[in-house]
Amino acid sequence: MSPRAFLINGLIAGLIAGLFAFGAAYFIGEPHIDTAIALEEGGSHSHGDDHSHGDGRAHAEEAAPAEEEEGGISRDRQSTFGLATGTVVIGLALGGIVGVAAAFALGRLGRLRPAASTALIAGVGFVAFALAAWVKYPPNPPAVGSGDTIGARTAAYFGFQGLSVLLAVAAVVLAARLASRGDGWLATAVPVVGWAVLITAAGLALPAADPVPAEFPAEPLWGFRLSSLVTQAVLWGVLALVLSGLVHRTARAEEARRSLAAGVRA
Repeated sequence: MSPRAFLINGLIAGLIAGLFAFGAAYFIGEPHIDTAIALEEGGSHSHGDDHSHGDGRAHAEEAAPAEEEEGGISRDRQSTFGLATGTVVIGLALGGIVGVAAAFALGRLGRLRPAASTALIAGVGFVAFALAAWVKYPPNPPAVGSGDTIGARTAAYFGFQGLSVLLAVAAVVLAARLASRGDGWLATAVPVVGWAVLITAAGLALPAADPVPAEFPAEPLWGFRLSSLVTQAVLWGVLALVLSGLVHRTARAEEARRSLAAGVRA
């Protein structure tokens, strides 16, 4: 299979994964964001303001017209069109990257077939890119975190995420070399343990996440964090499933064409 075929399949799979991720984010994550916005709105008013104790979605809907009048983006647009655009763009980007990475890994991971090696690359991507960063720097909903530290927090997050991906690439390369020598068990254990040890050490060395205010309720906080992880899992899971399926179909079609060509020449 050519890298171009992997890239096209990756973009198709990424588009589908982005749409599924939008559904997960909208139905699972958005209610927790509305609750957090309601808490933030309630905290910005005096305790005598009766509107500070209403439903989260009601507060978000009340704030939307004012934002739109001031030239901003309404909450409804953020949670629908804006969210869908974001998940689709991320899905396309990840699909293209995973597709190219799978093309590079093809034939270098022992005897794995194209679909299996593609699924393995997607699984490594989820752990290294999404899960590790979520554990070290779990996402926070609105009203949590200081605006003064957003730059430092963003830099630390992406720095840790980039390091995790680089270590994962090194682990895959090491696994491929060990597998080429016939060390099947070592080809799995050594890279996995090595990545886990190094990324844990990096996580301990980097700054900790900002503490969550004690007065912020635990239920919406962890509801938001878990919904974020579920959305990531849906994105990567659908990407792995669809891309490996497309790769399998393409590989079978190319094998059939080669067999037909060989039969014609014979």
